[in-house]
Amino acid sequence: MDRISKDKSSGGALAGFKVIDLSRVLAGPVCTQILGDHGAEVIKIEPPSGDETRSWAPFGPEGSAFYSGINRNKMHAAADLSKSEGRDLLLRLLEGADVLVHNFKAGTLERWGLGYDDVLSKRFPRLIYCHITGFGEDGPLGGLPGYDTVVQAIAGCMSVNGRAETGPTRVGMSIVDLGTAMNALAAILLAAYERERSGLGQKLDVCLYDCALSYLHPHAAGYLQAGVVPARTGNQHPSIAPYEEFQTKSGPMFLGVGNDGQFTAACSELGCAGLADDPRFGTNALRVKNRAELHDLLQVHLSDQDAEALSTRLLAKGIPASAVLDVPGVLAAPHTAHRSMIVEEGAYKALGIPIKLSRTPGTVRSTPRTLGADTREVCRQAGFDQSDIDDMITRGIVFEPRETPSKSSKG
Repeated sequence: MDRISKDKSSGGALAGFKVIDLSRVLAGPVCTQILGDHGAEVIKIEPPSGDETRSWAPFGPEGSAFYSGINRNKMHAAADLSKSEGRDLLLRLLEGADVLVHNFKAGTLERWGLGYDDVLSKRFPRLIYCHITGFGEDGPLGGLPGYDTVVQAIAGCMSVNGRAETGPTRVGMSIVDLGTAMNALAAILLAAYERERSGLGQKLDVCLYDCALSYLHPHAAGYLQAGVVPARTGNQHPSIAPYEEFQTKSGPMFLGVGNDGQFTAACSELGCAGLADDPRFGTNALRVKNRAELHDLLQVHLSDQDAEALSTRLLAKGIPASAVLDVPGVLAAPHTAHRSMIVEEGAYKALGIPIKLSRTPGTVRSTPRTLGADTREVCRQAGFDQSDIDDMITRGIVFEPRETPSKSSKG
């Protein structure tokens, strides 16, 4: 873990940055976990029932693996924001906050008297208010619920994924949610940078639909500028060849040739140097045009190869290639360990921090916690004394853990 600092005192790039996280499920929690990885103080406030992903399988020593994988480096409190006292707690916490992140349906905070335009922007002018939705707050689809795969379908992503014979296919990861998390992260940092000049926060409108549409390059550009309706090409790239999957004796591998020089080098390494001089394959445009013939000719030379050994040789010569690894394979790969992309802390085991900063590296300072594990501390930070907190717990305004937090969890 040398690439991810274990010195919890290093602070991180966002030390002193306070985030109130009301988000649930995936896009919001991923965004706020990244902020927390880099030093932000993130206070996650869940409803009395908890973030619904706490009940999602599979389950490990820390509970739901889904929840655990995206909720580290946060304080974990539980409060009923539908009650006025719960909203008072939130307002107190916002007094010193830099960012509020939530993914409630459009109009929810407004109904609670916490709308950005009418209330929060006036009371907290420096607050960065990040609202993550399915389709935005208005328009033909505004305010409607959006889930990753549904948005993949409605935003065209499924239509270009898969093979001609399979029909539209869901991308195997929650790519829309994850990409939306990254756009929300970028929006927050952009707003924080601008606030240094203006002194003012602003409202950030980040929705799954817009983000999904932005993933349609080059398909959308090809249609908008050349009228080309994209077809499903499976593992082939629509604009480059050979850039596709081949079969070897040890399993599938992917060969990604991006230019003429790489094509010549690949043919030489594969023992078919003559293909580089074949007039059908002299340029990328010709290789794309004659993709089927090229694929069949290359496949002959790949069939008796070992995918991992061949890809190692090709990579050494500057030719992108890889055996198609499964999840256990890539998590066990030496380079994954070298890049510190798996972190362990007691029973907690999860993906590491992909953004490496030289002076202020990210850290895993605390692991995910039981629902309400930090409720008392969060209430104390908001200025409530012990008797106030006891009273709010008794009246069901805020909530303590229903079970003893894991010993591996840290606060």
